Amino acid sequence: MANSTLPTYADVEAAAERLAGVVITTPVLTVPAVSAAAGAEVFLKAEIHQVTGSFKFRGASNAVALLTDAERRAGVVAFSSGNHAQAVARAAAQAGSTSVIVMPHDAPARKRAATEAAGARIVGYDRYTEDRRAIARRIAADEGRALIPPYDHPPVIAGQGTAAAELHRQEPGLDALFVPVGGGGLLAGTCLAAQALAPGCAVYGVEPEAGDDHRRSRAAGHRVDVGVPDTIADGQQVATPGELTWAVTNRLAADFVTATDAQIVDAMRLLFDAAGLVVEPSGACALAAVLRSDLLQELALTGRRIGVILSGGNVDRDRFTTLTGRTPPAS
Repeated sequence: MANSTLPTYADVEAAAERLAGVVITTPVLTVPAVSAAAGAEVFLKAEIHQVTGSFKFRGASNAVALLTDAERRAGVVAFSSGNHAQAVARAAAQAGSTSVIVMPHDAPARKRAATEAAGARIVGYDRYTEDRRAIARRIAADEGRALIPPYDHPPVIAGQGTAAAELHRQEPGLDALFVPVGGGGLLAGTCLAAQALAPGCAVYGVEPEAGDDHRRSRAAGHRVDVGVPDTIADGQQVATPGELTWAVTNRLAADFVTATDAQIVDAMRLLFDAAGLVVEPSGACALAAVLRSDLLQELALTGRRIGVILSGGNVDRDRFTTLTGRTPPAS
């Protein structure tokens, strides 16, 4: 599968076979208080329980599995604010390879520590003044490493799509599926899975209100750069949709909607209070939109069966407490 070739659902199926026994088939949770608050029947795909604490391990593992022997020996390089970083580092180590990760200086401490613990060498950068792609490409050229981008990479997109494929088999008959979107890898893979397995299920990408590049791009008819957004959802601090992911999501996603930081915190708090779930801001973004009663009414989804992907749970204990006023158990 060439890097410039758009993935298909056949690639998602192949990824699922490749990842059997490598990734966790994560549970689908129903929390009565969440459904009551949403005014709909809500099914939570708990990727917070995935290896490395997020869906990113799916795409990273699929990409690493497709490396040649020579590429595996040379090692990989990636750029990420945290979850993709951890995932690539862990996947590379499990495959007997090495990794270099380009991470912003202000990346969450927990994510940086987990990435280092997986054996990665971290190269820092300033997310507001430096180009992480350029840094990663330079390392790839200088050290002969294979580059694994966080979303604009067909094997990554295909791997991420396995989460939604699982969900549709676990809970068939969903009317809609809400997915957090940063660069668009998870959303693109989700759209491919829904098109093949549940064509009647409308897929919505959810962005932080401060970083609504997908929503603005659809309105403009082309990819728009909004600059690095100022949001608590660090995993969604992406300025513009990915080129490959946009070619899939703009065609297949029903719409792009938003949630404010305050709404994201409310969703994090509800998940913790009602079910003891610790979810990072980006991971709770999709649920935050579902909890907007005005939005569900507008989309005629009140009372319907709605899937939500809780994409990640990697949040520092102190930061979670600061944001939500709740203190999770020590890990």
